[in-house]
Amino acid sequence: MTTPTEASGAASAQSLPERAKDEAGEGPSKSALKKAAKDKEKAEKAAKRKEAEEKQKQEAAANDVSAEDYGDLPMVGSQASQPSGVKRTKLSDLTGENVDQGIVFRATCLNARIQSAKLAFLVFGQGIETIQAVVAASDSISRQMVKWAGGINAESTVLVHGLVKKPLEPVKSATISELEIHVQKVYIIAKAEQQLPMQVEDAERPLPIEGEESQAEEGGRPIVTLNTRLNNRYIDLRGRHNQAIFTIKDGITLLFQEFLRKEGFIGTQSPKLIGAASEGGSNVFEVKYFNTPAFLAQSPQLYKQMLIAARFERVMEQGTIFRAENSNTARHLTEFTGLDLEMVFEEDYHETMELIIGLMLYIFNGLKERYSKETSLVRSVYHVEEFKIPTQENVPRLTFPEGIAMLKEAGVELNEYEDLSTTDEKHLGRIVFEKYGSDFYTLDKFPLAVRPFYTMPCPSNPKLSNSYDFFMRGQEIMSGAQRIHNAELLKKRMREHENPVDPDSPGLVDYVNCFRYGCPQHAGGGLGLERIVMLWLGLPNIRLASLFPRDPGRLMP
Repeated sequence: MTTPTEASGAASAQSLPERAKDEAGEGPSKSALKKAAKDKEKAEKAAKRKEAEEKQKQEAAANDVSAEDYGDLPMVGSQASQPSGVKRTKLSDLTGENVDQGIVFRATCLNARIQSAKLAFLVFGQGIETIQAVVAASDSISRQMVKWAGGINAESTVLVHGLVKKPLEPVKSATISELEIHVQKVYIIAKAEQQLPMQVEDAERPLPIEGEESQAEEGGRPIVTLNTRLNNRYIDLRGRHNQAIFTIKDGITLLFQEFLRKEGFIGTQSPKLIGAASEGGSNVFEVKYFNTPAFLAQSPQLYKQMLIAARFERVMEQGTIFRAENSNTARHLTEFTGLDLEMVFEEDYHETMELIIGLMLYIFNGLKERYSKETSLVRSVYHVEEFKIPTQENVPRLTFPEGIAMLKEAGVELNEYEDLSTTDEKHLGRIVFEKYGSDFYTLDKFPLAVRPFYTMPCPSNPKLSNSYDFFMRGQEIMSGAQRIHNAELLKKRMREHENPVDPDSPGLVDYVNCFRYGCPQHAGGGLGLERIVMLWLGLPNIRLASLFPRDPGRLMP
C-alpha cells in the first residue's frame, strides 16, 4: 500500500523532466533542474499570452463594423463567381461634377501610411493619373480597417469603393490635385511583396550622368543605373513617365498611319526572314533556315519596291528591323521598329520628299496637340527645350554640299564626298537651329558612294545621288531616296557598289527581275520610331524608348 507521502513524491517526480543519466549514473545538477523549471514557466506564460491575444483578436473581430469592407480577395479565377455589374470608374474621367458621388475603381496602391490610430492616407494610381485617398475611423469605418489599409504594400493592385470629395487644399503630390477619395471599402486583388527589386519612384528620376552612377543623389537616395532599370524592366515600366513614353510612341504610329491613309497609302507586311542581305554589307544577322542560310531583314526595302512593280502605287509598313551593328552608343539598337513608305511619283522625287515633310509636321503637331500631357510629364523628368516645329514653307531644305559648306565655315574639316559622323550631324543641327530656329530639317543629294546599291545616281553630278535624310535636333531619323527602277542599271550598281552583291544570286534575282516588266519611277524612306520618340522627348538614351531593348550586350529580359 502506497502512503500519501510516497504518492506526492511520485507526482512531483512525474512533473519534472526525466533525469538524464551521466556515465556515472548520476542525475542532472540543481542548476539544470532550476533552468528547466524556469523554461517551463516561460512556456506556460507565452501560451497564456497567445491565448489572450487570440481572444482579444476574436473579440475585436466580432466588434469590427468594417469586417466585410476590407481584406484580401480570392485570386481572380480561382473560385466560381458572377459579374457584379458594378460600373468601374477611370480616374482620368473624374471632374468636379463627381464630388460627393460614390465610385468604384481598380488601381495600384502607390503609397500607404498611417497618420494615427484613426487616420490613414493612401495614393492610388491608374496609368499616369494619381489621386490621394483617406481612410478615417467613424461609425462605419473601424480602427482595424484604418490600420489594415495603412499597411497595404506599395504596388499592390486594389479595388476601391469611395466617395469623391474636394480636399481642403490642392494635393500637390497627385496629378488629380483638386479631388480626393474618402475610402468606404478597399480590397487587395493582387498583393505585391514588401521588398521590390527596385523602387518605382527611383525609376521616375532621370538617369545619372555617365561616370556618376555610383554616387548618391542629394537626400541619400541611391542612383539607379540604366542597366539596373533594364534588368528589372517590368518594375521600371511602372513609372508614370514610362507609361507616358509608350503612349506617345503608340501615338506616333497612329499619326503615321492616319496621315498616309489620307494620302492613299495602304498598309503592308513584308517577310522578316529573307534569302539575301537587302542592304549589302555585313551588318546582318544570319540564321539557319532548315538546311539553308537566311537573314533577318535589315529593312522591308526590296519588298516595298517589288510591290511598286506589282502596281501598288503607295505602300506603308510598320515592322521590326534588325541591324547587326556592334554599336554600343546611346542612339543605336540591334532591333527596332521601322516606319516605312514607298510611292510612285509623277515627275520628280522631291514630290516624295515634300509628302514626307508633310507627314513629319503632321506627327509633330499631332503630338503637340493630342499628347501634350504625356510630353510635359516626360520633359519634367528629362528637362529639355520644347521641340521647335517649323511651318511647311519654312522647313530648312538643304543639300548635302550646302551642309558641308556650313560646317566648313564653322571650322570643321571634312571630305565633301564622305558621310557625316554623328558629331558632324549634331554640329550641323546646332548651326541650322541658330540660323533657322528649327529643330527639324532635311538634307538632300548625298554622295552616291555612301548610299545603298538601289539609290538613283544624280544626273547632274555622278558623285551625288537622288537621296535624302531627315533630322530632329541634329540627329538622323530617316533615310530615303529615289530608287533605281531599271533592271540593267540596278545590276550595274550592285556590282560596282562599295559592298558589291551578285544580282543573279538566289536571294536577289527575283528583286532584279521585277524591274524587267515595267516598273514606274518611285521613291520612299524609312523612319526609326524609337529615334523619333527619343528626340521628341529629349531622352538621353534610345533604350528608354524601347520596351525591352536589344543591343550588342542585351538579349534579356
